[in-house]
Amino acid sequence: MKNRNSKIQAVSANKKQNNNNKNKTDADLASRVRSGEVKIAVYGLGHVGSPLASSWLRAGAHLIGVDNSSKVLENARKGRTHISEPGVNEAFSKGLKEKRFFVYSDPLKASQDSQFKLICVPVLLNDSFTADLSAVKQVATAIGQGLKKGDVVSLNPSVPPGTSEDIILPILEEKSGLKVEQDFYMVYNPERIYEGRAIEDIEVRYPAIVAGAGAKSLEIGAKLYSLVAKKGVIKMSNIRTAEAEKLLEGVYRDVNIALANEMAKFCEKAGIDFWEAREAANSQPFCHIHKPGVGVGGACIPVYPQFILHAANISGVECKIVSFGRNVNDAMPAYCVEQAMKLIDRSDVSRATVALLGLGFRGGVSDTRLSPTYKVIEELKKLKVKEIRVHDPLVTRDPNLPPDIILTSDLSRAAKNADLVMLISDHPEYHNITNEDLNGAPVYDGRGILDTSRFADRRFASIGRPS
Repeated sequence: MKNRNSKIQAVSANKKQNNNNKNKTDADLASRVRSGEVKIAVYGLGHVGSPLASSWLRAGAHLIGVDNSSKVLENARKGRTHISEPGVNEAFSKGLKEKRFFVYSDPLKASQDSQFKLICVPVLLNDSFTADLSAVKQVATAIGQGLKKGDVVSLNPSVPPGTSEDIILPILEEKSGLKVEQDFYMVYNPERIYEGRAIEDIEVRYPAIVAGAGAKSLEIGAKLYSLVAKKGVIKMSNIRTAEAEKLLEGVYRDVNIALANEMAKFCEKAGIDFWEAREAANSQPFCHIHKPGVGVGGACIPVYPQFILHAANISGVECKIVSFGRNVNDAMPAYCVEQAMKLIDRSDVSRATVALLGLGFRGGVSDTRLSPTYKVIEELKKLKVKEIRVHDPLVTRDPNLPPDIILTSDLSRAAKNADLVMLISDHPEYHNITNEDLNGAPVYDGRGILDTSRFADRRFASIGRPS
């Protein structure tokens, strides 16, 4: 019995020592990051890179911000960002003041001067509905040319499965002459942010997803990201699975939005208030019906299903639900325009003026990427309406709008003498709009957010509500 107790005590002592060693190692890493011995480079100071850079700066890191836009770099050097993301300006300004934030225009120099490189440039769709990886490849080339032994490279945008290992890793090894797991380390950490609260999401709302090119890469990646992710780190078995995980998050939402859109259209024809039915249905914990709307925008939800569909096609797998859901959501702008035009008391719509409320792809953001407003404009132009105006409280200019479209932040100007007002983005500023705010124009609520009682005696229609 004495020998058995001695063995138990020895095992316990070894575990305690191992934990102490681990805590010491983690503390050493944090200290090296805060001292600048491990300097971080963030490539791309956009909607993903800016909040990620901010979280590292808030953790005390010495950080290099890299971007190919002179305007973005100019703003960063002044402690500002071009995106509307809470906390970024403050993090940039403090980093500059404490001489921990450096702004580079040279990606190769940034790689040479850093030990941990985060690739945060966007991956969007090209004309063939496949991933446009040109920016990622370009950054990987520059990083590879400046890569040193012991460096860590992290890919952060959402990408098709296989991108990290089949495309990015070979570039890094070829350009550097180094071997992953032996000389340097590579991890995949998909961003998990909701615009408008990105820093909060990174730091406290969700655990970080981390996968590595091997066991060593996974271990060092998990230790690094645990320094900013207070919810901890979920270690994935391999990078390909981690890449798929992020896409599943977006596909889930896209398919369920499509279901909501179908049910909303059904309810309109069946004389049912979808919104009342939805609220009651969602009181059951197994039900989570999403919100319908005039369209699905942004660089995430409309894009990820296409990544899945392309990869499925290569693998010979048919993803019918994913494909059908995407088609349903893509068709919503045209459907909503058709419903809205019924409110116009004109046989000749070519004399009609239409005001669109919202250019941001959803409420509370100035990001217009793949905004459904663009498709609504296309549909209205097909009908040859006389004039189209766009109002947005956050977007003051947009080179992607056709030159004949009026963009304004003045609601009264947008609605003046309009024959129809369509609400596209669910900006908080629109929730309490009254008929008087819109000069008595007919209103189509493409988000179902307006108080119907305020338009009871006017021509009014809303998605999901019977006409």
